Amino acid sequence: MENRLKNKNTNNRDVWTAVGHLQKAIAAGGVDPKLLALVHLRVSQINSCSACVYAGVAGAKKAGETDETDETDERLHNVAAWREAPFYTDAERAALELAEAATRLQDGGGPARQPPRCHRRSPRPLRHCAAPGQAS
Repeated sequence: MENRLKNKNTNNRDVWTAVGHLQKAIAAGGVDPKLLALVHLRVSQINSCSACVYAGVAGAKKAGETDETDETDERLHNVAAWREAPFYTDAERAALELAEAATRLQDGGGPARQPPRCHRRSPRPLRHCAAPGQAS
């Protein structure tokens, strides 16, 4: 897999200070830490950042994704194939899809270039995709 980050200047303190501030702001936003950890892990995989993947798994476990149950372990191992895996909620799938799309903007969209989940024919459309009374 080719590394997507061409210039990883890991010695720049300003970059790490900015990243720290961004992480604090995101954490203060009220989103479930387990969901943020799954998104971080998936984006790290896309960016081919080994240290970030390691940190993503550690962060997910710290947020409650532990190896204590088989399903939790499967969730961490299958986040790269979340579309096919049965372990994720609709909200998690929406967040992972949005994260992939944002991470792959320079590529012209996600890997499958599929329309958003809410525009596909599905027996369980996502609530946020259509206003009440409108078809999604």
